[in-house]
Amino acid sequence: MTETSPLTAAVAPPDPTTLWILIIGLAIGTFLLRFVFVGFVGDRPMPEWLLRHLRYTAVAILPALVAPLVVWPAATGGQLDLPRTAAAAATIVAGWISKNVLIGIGAGAVTLYTLLYLLG
Repeated sequence: MTETSPLTAAVAPPDPTTLWILIIGLAIGTFLLRFVFVGFVGDRPMPEWLLRHLRYTAVAILPALVAPLVVWPAATGGQLDLPRTAAAAATIVAGWISKNVLIGIGAGAVTLYTLLYLLG
């Protein structure tokens, strides 16, 4: 008897009605989140404390998008591996030292592809 991983198990497609309810619900939720700032706040000045926190939104999104790709990469069946972990570390270190996003991304890309080439 073979065990299947949750990552490789077949998933049945959702019911079309459920799918459309989900899509419409997410669309309404997205609209309401944006309308809070555009419609309610409008041309009124926002408090300084809120503007200070909003500056970190973009900085928080990139790690949130990349972290699952490093910790549970689909290319390895969800197993942590050295090339992706080293590339993430190189990106963080290069970005921190240089204070430049492009240098950090470049260091991570070079590290990833070099280790993938060397380790097979």
